[in-house]
Amino acid sequence: MTKNPSLLKNPGIDSWISFSMDGLINVRIGKVDIGQKISTAIARIVSEELDLDPKRIMMVMPDTILSPNEGMTSGSNSMEEAGNAIRLASATIREILMELAARELNTSVASLEVTDGTISSRETDRITNYWDLQEGRLFNKAINIEAKVKPGNLYGKSQTRYSGADITNIVTGSYKFIQDVNLNSMLHARPVRPPNINSKLDQIEVEVEGYLKKKGITLIRNGSFLAVAGMDEYEVIKAANTVKRSAVWKQLRKFESASIFEQLKNNKRISFKVLDGIPIEAPIAADKKIAPNIKATYSRPYVMHASIAPSAAVAKFEENELEIWTHSQGIYLLRASLAELFHMPDDKIKIYHRSNSGCYGHNGADDAAVDAALIAKALPGAAILLKWTRQDEHAWEPYSSAMVMELSANIDTKSKIGSWKHSTFSDTHVSRPKPGQKGLGAANLLASRFLDPPIIAKPMPPNKMKHGGIHRNLEPLYGFENQLLIKNLVRNLPHRTSALRTLGAYANIFAIESFIDELAEEICVDPVELRLNYLSDQRAKACIKAVVKEIADIDANQPNHGWGIGFAQYKNSKAYTAVAVHLMVNEAAEIKLLKAVIAADAGQIIDEKGVIAQLEGGFIQAASWTIYEEIMYDDENILSIDWESYPIIGFDNIPDFKTILISMPDEPFLGVGEAVCGPAAGAIGNAVLKATGLRVRQLPMTPSNLRSLALKT
Repeated sequence: MTKNPSLLKNPGIDSWISFSMDGLINVRIGKVDIGQKISTAIARIVSEELDLDPKRIMMVMPDTILSPNEGMTSGSNSMEEAGNAIRLASATIREILMELAARELNTSVASLEVTDGTISSRETDRITNYWDLQEGRLFNKAINIEAKVKPGNLYGKSQTRYSGADITNIVTGSYKFIQDVNLNSMLHARPVRPPNINSKLDQIEVEVEGYLKKKGITLIRNGSFLAVAGMDEYEVIKAANTVKRSAVWKQLRKFESASIFEQLKNNKRISFKVLDGIPIEAPIAADKKIAPNIKATYSRPYVMHASIAPSAAVAKFEENELEIWTHSQGIYLLRASLAELFHMPDDKIKIYHRSNSGCYGHNGADDAAVDAALIAKALPGAAILLKWTRQDEHAWEPYSSAMVMELSANIDTKSKIGSWKHSTFSDTHVSRPKPGQKGLGAANLLASRFLDPPIIAKPMPPNKMKHGGIHRNLEPLYGFENQLLIKNLVRNLPHRTSALRTLGAYANIFAIESFIDELAEEICVDPVELRLNYLSDQRAKACIKAVVKEIADIDANQPNHGWGIGFAQYKNSKAYTAVAVHLMVNEAAEIKLLKAVIAADAGQIIDEKGVIAQLEGGFIQAASWTIYEEIMYDDENILSIDWESYPIIGFDNIPDFKTILISMPDEPFLGVGEAVCGPAAGAIGNAVLKATGLRVRQLPMTPSNLRSLALKT
């Protein structure tokens, strides 16, 4: 029996693949393509398994009408779930059509050959094709989970590469994003935000609504939710500013002024032991075997998704049906939450995925969708194109939680690591809107808390999934004895938090890989050697050795230069990734990345270019978190509201890349989308130590933080 949740939910062939009458096939998956090129990999799987020219394959954008429900696009699960489902669906179709062809051509299946969907018999020289056999009918059959798929080492031997149908449009600027959706009777709309999330609308000048009507603008108010809509986008923008100036808000409470790292340690928390990657409710008592003599504390601040384009959505409410166009990563879960919010049946809500600039995690997409839906319900019959501003995106999206990681180890008299303890303190990393406890999905939508009556989100229960949010990669792959791993879910923290690429893994791996180098220095052992000594997994060792070989000739002994290494297997079950970074720190205390070497083992690789793009893109995003990113706020306001107050990495600090893919064609797919981020941070931190002599334990590694650390050292 398959354990693939995508197949369990969607066992029928027709949920995934259908043949049209024009020599094409339509392929549907429930995972959305947000830049990770999953659609390219899926199309290539279909092409290989069915021996088709990739040009025949039409990837259909996901919707809640025909696409299979695959839950959320997250966790580096797409290839293991959608990829394997499509592979088996394609193999099942091939079995069915080859049997039909054998009867049609009066020959044996063994004599048949397929070239671009044309089936020929070596025995009779007769031919047919997939489309003539299927005649546009549904298959009405379940996917055979025992279907014989092609061996991985045969992929790519006979087929041309599938480069992705939309690449040209994206490069030339003609690609249609969510902001380009254009429906009849469309109105533009903008939300009007309060000063902060702890505000309630007191009053708004009565003359404002009349003034706006003269300008052709409608003011939408529901409790403390405010928005404006109209035909002319520029007039709508001006109207939003007018409403913002005239609204009077009550401050219900302020953000706690104590350091977020103090709050993480001192606030009420729920703690669990973590065994084999799973939190368990057990007494956390000091183990006599765990007597640490080396300790270090690492931390990272709140960071944001920082999507290059702000969130947007289109909504239309007509005849008691709601249609939504969104860049949400979980359209079925969003539908369930909207049904809960509006007390509507699921089948009366239709959601269509459309691309935005791309974002890995829970940014403002779902919140923009509910904003648009609220306005559409207030103005039935009109299509509403709602766009967030840059300030909306920066100040109102769900953030990734700040974290504190306390690590300690015991080094015995033989320089052996005799114990290992890792305790992580964090808010939740998963508060996506989803069905479940009544009100839970709707309450996790931003606008819900401002409605009349408000729907207030309850504290998220602890995530007890294996390698879930806070405890993702808390468990090192290294074989340290006497491990004590503790997850601390901290309550009453100031900001709304949810999923950002890697969840807790980035910070946990940064801490682990930094601490490994600290231990290596303590016992005078080469840090690479130390890692290899405590790894038994040969695939893990191969990645580390591959990057070490590449950096052997790097001259990192120049003043202010250094190189460092980082390693992890994402979730201890996905792709293995080792990273080496060569950098320098200039006189202004700025970190300049010179070269990055990445070695990854992702099992069978379907789309090499896509995997390389994921690895190098993941490194760049992690480097941005590590060197630049930190959300600043005071007791009332978010201060990081634009690119100046929240800088991200620029083209001037992108290193030269050498990316090595360790081919394992006979192994299963291993998710690669988030695998590089933690090792990248560890490698940068270890390289900065070599370049400056400073061990940076609190992120980000900005010039001011480096100078402050230097003064304390």
